[in-house]
Amino acid sequence: MDWLGQLNDALRYIEENLDEQIDLNQVAKLACCSSFHFQRMFSYMANVPLSEYIRRRRMTQAAFDLQNSRVKVLDLSLRYGYDSPTAFNRAFQSVHGVSPSEARKHGVTLKAYPPIRFKITIRGEAEMNYRIETKESFRIVGVKLRANWSPEKQEGFGEVPKFWAKHAQLGTIPQLCQIMDPKTPGIFGVSTGDWQHAGQFDYYIAVASGQPVPEGMTAYEVPACTWAIFECRGAMPAAIQSLQQRIVTEWLPGSGYQYANAPDIELYSEGDQSSPDYTCWVWLPVQQ
Repeated sequence: MDWLGQLNDALRYIEENLDEQIDLNQVAKLACCSSFHFQRMFSYMANVPLSEYIRRRRMTQAAFDLQNSRVKVLDLSLRYGYDSPTAFNRAFQSVHGVSPSEARKHGVTLKAYPPIRFKITIRGEAEMNYRIETKESFRIVGVKLRANWSPEKQEGFGEVPKFWAKHAQLGTIPQLCQIMDPKTPGIFGVSTGDWQHAGQFDYYIAVASGQPVPEGMTAYEVPACTWAIFECRGAMPAAIQSLQQRIVTEWLPGSGYQYANAPDIELYSEGDQSSPDYTCWVWLPVQQ
């Protein structure tokens, strides 16, 4: 499948709708993945969150409009999806460093962010150890974070590290280890997007378990799926962040696979996560 072509079709849709509401479900349909996965892939490949990219592109176009026409700031704010001139002014200054009214002046310095287009580059200087496994569904038990996100706001992704820190302080991990299935050791970090409705995802810190759900915790059934399972070795979190970016930018484009609509999973082993020899795994849901 033309995976890069699908991603570029999604980017073309975004570009054509900068002055309209951007439908993340349509973006996902064009990219042949969920809106949740598209936003994660985009941030890895472009090194900028999708929300920030859209904001930069809109403010680039807004600057052109200000310099080439006498359009009112109120009209521009509505055109680019802002509820008030104040909100638009704030977004404009965050990109250009000047107000919309100042941007009309001759000689003022503005910033332009061209449209992104993905293409294959020759990389892969370091090996990646992975295996393909098809697994039946299995049950996890743990604590859940529900977070909201949109093309304009992606605070939810930043909540995950805070969620881990909170439960480290609460002593949740030792409690989970007491109900862990010994056949599937390790602590899972599971991201489950809402495939039908863009705007939410759930994140679990959990273990595989068939035991009763402790008070304050919840259970989730990980669906049957084919997974590309990558070994990650190195100090956290830098090692796993680097691996996740390499999976999307180096492995996935030429693998013959694409994202499947199933959770993203990280599996953490016991040990010192600051050690260069620490080992964990990234499970990527895939389909051909």
